[in-house]
Amino acid sequence: MATAADIMNRGANWVPATETLDRAAQLMRELDVGALPVSDPTDPNERMVGILTDRDIVVGCVAAGHDASRVTAGDLCRGTPRWISADADVNEVLREMETNQIRRLPVIDENKRLIGMISESDLARHLSDRQLAEFVERVYA
Repeated sequence: MATAADIMNRGANWVPATETLDRAAQLMRELDVGALPVSDPTDPNERMVGILTDRDIVVGCVAAGHDASRVTAGDLCRGTPRWISADADVNEVLREMETNQIRRLPVIDENKRLIGMISESDLARHLSDRQLAEFVERVYA
């Protein structure tokens, strides 16, 4: 059975909670990604405090009339961050994403360091059509 490490997109990047949203958006553009894990810059272990998405920036900042150069990534992080161990099997990945209705899942190694991200497109490349349809139905329901 494939593991999270087998299907993830390697080389995920953090954005510190203190980073402004305009800079976070620029980083998303440079990396061609729609989400960035947010880390606590005061924590020497780079503990994840949330995930920032392009939609968060648009809806939570721009559409609300806020200045993206003054609002930080940490200002928009809400809820409990979700992640999965690199050695978790694909069924565990699906269960975590479906249960929490999330479309992107950070992958951590045994030292709890970010090593990758799993997105819907990663799942699409590794799941059967039936598995993918079930995932979409559960996440978007």
